[in-house]
Amino acid sequence: MTPAPLPSAPASGPAIELVDVTRRFVTPDAKVMTALRDFTMTVERGEFVCVVGPTGCGKSTTLNLVTGLARPNVGEVRVFGRPITGISPDIGFVFQADALFPWRSVLDNVAAGPVFRGMRKAEAHDKARDWIDRVGLKRFEQHYPHQLSGGMRKRVALAQTFINEPKILLLDEPFSALDIQTRTLMQDELLGLWSDARASVIFVTHDLEEAIAMADKVYVLTAGPATVKSVYTIDLPRPRVTAEIRYEPAFVDYARLIWNDLREEVQRSHNQASAAAAA
Repeated sequence: MTPAPLPSAPASGPAIELVDVTRRFVTPDAKVMTALRDFTMTVERGEFVCVVGPTGCGKSTTLNLVTGLARPNVGEVRVFGRPITGISPDIGFVFQADALFPWRSVLDNVAAGPVFRGMRKAEAHDKARDWIDRVGLKRFEQHYPHQLSGGMRKRVALAQTFINEPKILLLDEPFSALDIQTRTLMQDELLGLWSDARASVIFVTHDLEEAIAMADKVYVLTAGPATVKSVYTIDLPRPRVTAEIRYEPAFVDYARLIWNDLREEVQRSHNQASAAAAA
């Protein structure tokens, strides 16, 4: 069944709101674990927000709440001013691992979303060819995922997501498996696509420099159960070239400031893990 789109959004107000959210789940050994507690976050329309925090602090849970794949036990999640009632095609998701169909060509992978939404195959292929060209893979549209490098597969994933014109884009450590050179290229690729689409973005990453290079705003989460420890507005000019912005004095100042904040939570998370292992 094709998911229904969200009702028409109000003309103003934030794109995403998590308001005093607590999210619990039951572990395989039947214990109740709290992933998020009293968690509040706001993403404005067209804003690029990055989320950093210690391993296992609930960053991915935050994305699942926005998609509707998870529901809060306490609090409310709103998209364009309305509570989430299900999974919406207005939300695009780029995963850490490849989410491509291995038996489909690049062309058919990128066209899959429009076809699923009812577009004629020929029209979807025309639209897909345009996006494949935009991500620099025009010569590879008949290749299969196993014939592509990691960076090329990630370009396909971006085209596969942006072709559906999402109003909200969620990215869960999408470039973490790439080498540093390819990762830098993909960061610039994503920023270029986002600047055209102006989707509202939540980008989860463990890489603080990546967060500062890309974001309008960086949220720092506490060690689990996670809540928002601090929020930093990144006042660096756009458009940005991520390989170059890192050498700006203001970038270095942001990195030092935020890392001093984040380091406390990383150490706290490490201490929690060590204590649990010794118990």
